[in-house]
Parts: sequence; C-alpha cells; structure tokens
Amino acid sequence: MSENGKKEKPEILLDKVREIGERKTGEENTAALLKENRHLSEPLSNDEAKRRMSSMSRRGFLIGGATAVFGYLGYGWLKQPENFSVFQKVLKFNEDISQFYYSPKHLAPEFPKSRISTARVNGGEGMSDNFDPTTWKLQVTGVTNQNSYPQYQANINYQGISQLASGAERSPLSGLLLTLDDVKRLPRVEMTTELKCIEGWSIIVNWVGARFSDFVAAYQPQFTKYVGIVTPDEGYYVGWDMPSILHPQTLLAYEMNGAPLAMEHGAPLRLVSTVKYGIKQIKRIGRIEFTNDRPPDFWAEQGYDWYSGH
Repeated sequence: MSENGKKEKPEILLDKVREIGERKTGEENTAALLKENRHLSEPLSNDEAKRRMSSMSRRGFLIGGATAVFGYLGYGWLKQPENFSVFQKVLKFNEDISQFYYSPKHLAPEFPKSRISTARVNGGEGMSDNFDPTTWKLQVTGVTNQNSYPQYQANINYQGISQLASGAERSPLSGLLLTLDDVKRLPRVEMTTELKCIEGWSIIVNWVGARFSDFVAAYQPQFTKYVGIVTPDEGYYVGWDMPSILHPQTLLAYEMNGAPLAMEHGAPLRLVSTVKYGIKQIKRIGRIEFTNDRPPDFWAEQGYDWYSGH
C-alpha cells in the first residue's frame, strides 16, 4: 500500500525493490522500501547467538526424533492383524461417502482432442509376455439364460488362454465366448477424458469403445450387485460395484488416441472410466464375471481401497 492508502501496482513495487541495488548505503533493505512492519530483536553477542542456535537445533532434533519413533511404532501397531480393522473401517467409511455422492448424472468434463496428453505406460501386472492377441476371446459368465446366446459354450476355456495357465488343468467353465467384433457391434462411443492415477498424476486420453451399460443390455446379467474382471493370465483382477460400472462414461475401450489399443495399453480390450482411479481400469480383459458376491481385487488385497472412486 502507498502512503495515501492506495494499493500500488506490482510493477511499481518491483521498481522499488530494484532501488536497493542502486543505493550506496546499506541502511535500507527490501522491507524498508516496501514499508513492511518489522520486529527486530536486540543485538546479540556471538556467544549468545551460538547458544540460541544450538538450543534450537537440539530441540528440533529431539522433536523430529520423537515424531519418527512414534510414527514407526504406530505403523508397527497398525500392521498387526488384530489392528488391521482400523484401516478397514477407514476404507469402508471412504467407500460409503463415495457411494453417497455417486450419481450416473454426474459426468466428468470432456476435452477437445487438442488437449490429449502424451501416452504414459504404467502397471504391468497381468500383461504376460507370451500373450497372443490373435487368439484372444472374451469369456463372460453369470449371464441370464446364457445357453440362449449363439456365443454360448459349455466350456469357454480355449487354447489361447489355456497356454497362459501355469501348467494346471483348467476346470470346464460354461458361459459366453465373445470376439472383439461382438463388442464392436455395440454402439460406438468416443470420449476425451482425464485418466487419474492413484499415484497422483493424470493425463487426458481419447477413447473409443462401447459403453459397459450397452454391453449389459446386450448380455443381460443374472447377478446384479458386482462385476469381476480378470486378465487372460489371471495375474490381475478387479472388482466393481454395478452402479459405477454402468456409469455412461465407463467403456470397454478398443481404441486410444485415434489408433487401436497398443499391447502396453491393454490390447485388444480394456476398461476405462471417469469414476474410479486407474487401478480399477483393467487392461487386457480376459473374463467378465457377473456375481452377487464381492469379487477379489488385486490392489485391495494389498491394502488399497476396494471401491477406489474419486
């Protein structure tokens, strides 16, 4: 503020600061030129200054050390199985809050294609090196009257997925066995939205695919509470609540940034959504399971939030 009470422009203040360099005396500094209120202590002797600095250093060290010790002990306490319920209660509370505010009418912003970010590769779980996309099929279980669909098979295990098994014989599994063309026959949807990672970063991506809600309309589920999704090698798996996966901005995507999905981004089919973090947006989908039992989730088993909404 100037002497007459008017707010001075930033460039005027900057000019005043520059005056310091032109002054020949050391009597004025930035605070003086800008007329800032200051409170200076009485002059100290060298010995007194050293004593006070030493005292402050010891106090800071003791406080920091105590904080570290209590933090370590607290972490050790929480790691005990009998105390893990504290984490679970917090995560359940977060899930309840997220579900309370969830609405299929709440749409995330969409961006012009000029805002598309540089693609980022993250997460390799379930992305086996020996995967052959030419043999890929989509297994679907839990469909109502599944044997009425032309894609129904009494055993939907197939050679491509069996080769990814760890040598174990797979039990017969009945359901639907779909191709990518089956998914592409559903209404085509394009959106350019923000992909948010639980690690704190985000990118803007253009996606093309089919709404999961359209997939559900075409292959009606027998069970309506949850959806479990697994990679072909079963190395990665996620669980979704049905309301979230039916959000209009949740897609089974087969194109990314104007091109078919690359292998590192989940070819030939992956899940994308604006309502959950990237850990839920599974790449390289191998099987979709409709169920009334809460499905297992890879990162939830590591202590992360099962719901993972934002």
